[in-house]
Amino acid sequence: MDKQQSGQRVVVGLSGGVDSAVTAWLLKQQGYEVIGIFMKNWEDDDDSEYCSSNIDFVDAAAVADVIGIEIEHVNFAAEYKDRVFAEFLREYSSGRTPNPDILCNAEIKFKAFLDHALRLGADKIATGHYARVRHNLTTGRHELLKGLDPTKDQSYFLHRLNQAQLANTLFPVGELHKTDVRRIAAEIGLPNAKKKDSTGICFIGERPFRDFLNRYIAREPGPIKDDRGRTIGQHVGLSFYTLGQRQGLGIGGLKAKGADLKAAQARGQRGVGEHTPWYVARKDLENNTLWVVQGHDHPWLLSRALSAQDASWVAGVAPAAGPLAAKTRYRQADAPCNLAPATQQDFQLTFSEPQWAVTPGQSAVLYDGEVCLGGGVIAASTPV
Repeated sequence: MDKQQSGQRVVVGLSGGVDSAVTAWLLKQQGYEVIGIFMKNWEDDDDSEYCSSNIDFVDAAAVADVIGIEIEHVNFAAEYKDRVFAEFLREYSSGRTPNPDILCNAEIKFKAFLDHALRLGADKIATGHYARVRHNLTTGRHELLKGLDPTKDQSYFLHRLNQAQLANTLFPVGELHKTDVRRIAAEIGLPNAKKKDSTGICFIGERPFRDFLNRYIAREPGPIKDDRGRTIGQHVGLSFYTLGQRQGLGIGGLKAKGADLKAAQARGQRGVGEHTPWYVARKDLENNTLWVVQGHDHPWLLSRALSAQDASWVAGVAPAAGPLAAKTRYRQADAPCNLAPATQQDFQLTFSEPQWAVTPGQSAVLYDGEVCLGGGVIAASTPV
């Protein structure tokens, strides 16, 4: 046992899921004094069929019992509503598509939770995220690295963490593949070993997204137009759509034919036929118009460059200009790009290959190999 670890107190965020459960077990095996904390971040309708908070706490408590650690139930709902949900509504009302999970990590899990843990005398905190932290002895800085499992890496959601937060954080499962985490959980008899991974935004759960948003944002119907300027339907409000969206447009019965097919062929689009799906391509807030196009590779859906604001750099300073890689959405491969000289607040990227449905409000996150450098909120993109 590492003498440094023996007796060190680590507070683990126990969510009720298998990743945080194995995180707590691994740390206890390594000789840490482990305390579990269950964070309640949403309580407006936690007795509904869509909110699993109560079930998750029961699972987290059962895990703590098996591992043999204490667990505390902490309510961060007020902080969450002020710091995360209010910003979520502001962004949607402005026609952008935010990523509240990124803000939740920066403001709740690694701020409110970290502060609470330090008040409990914690030396470190830990979560079940698939990422890693490395102390670079040459620079003296802490680096945020991708998780070893490429299919589960969550560094994209953690890119706003700073040096102080990383210095106080452990990500044990970031060194493992998901299959190993499941295997460990089964071997040690954790009650949630086979529990399904949670998906979606934490306060929305599995409920229909538009139904949820409709509670807080008024509908303002307007025209849906195609790339030839023809009105082909009506939208329920621009806030309820995102770029690249294919489902729920209400225009599925329209077919491409005649001049539309010829125009698509002239643009070099592949696979455009009578039943080619429609995609949201642009949102014109000034005229309350939703613009849609047919075909996944329509030029309106492709961007060569983007600008981002509200930047956050892991090292505390912007990286040097030059070739890097970036993600403009979580589930995508790293895309080669060139970073123009950046500031602490904003930056511009130019991509080697056109990027699909670059969406204002989402995050552009930069990488140098396995090192996550930080990122910012996409403000605008430049079409091909």
